[in-house]
Amino acid sequence: MAKYNRNSGKSWDDKQVNQLEKLAKKNTPTRVIGLIMGRTPDAIYKKASQEKIGLDPTNQSPYNRRRK
Repeated sequence: MAKYNRNSGKSWDDKQVNQLEKLAKKNTPTRVIGLIMGRTPDAIYKKASQEKIGLDPTNQSPYNRRRK
């Protein structure tokens, strides 16, 4: 089982928010971001929502449509 409790319950600082933003821009999966930052995936989703950081993959077209 993954260990997320390293930062559990601690407030976020600016450095961590910047790290979250950089990892999200690299299309890093949310679970991996949580492991790197020591937070649960739910905490990652919540903070990303509060900071308006998109976690959706940016390199995929919607609904896997391909143009011909």
